[in-house]
Amino acid sequence: MKLFNEILNDESGATAIEYGLIAALIAVACITALTAVGNSLSNTFDEVDTSLAGATA
Repeated sequence: MKLFNEILNDESGATAIEYGLIAALIAVACITALTAVGNSLSNTFDEVDTSLAGATA
């Protein structure tokens, strides 16, 4: 019974799981932010391309 209670009270793996969850959240936030920046940058380059195409015509 004592061994069973020690296993239930062991929290050494909880820290690793928490760090894993934090890393996953940071990764999701980075992917979301970079996707938004990429779309914005793509739109900017499209506008520049359109402006340059109109200037040379």
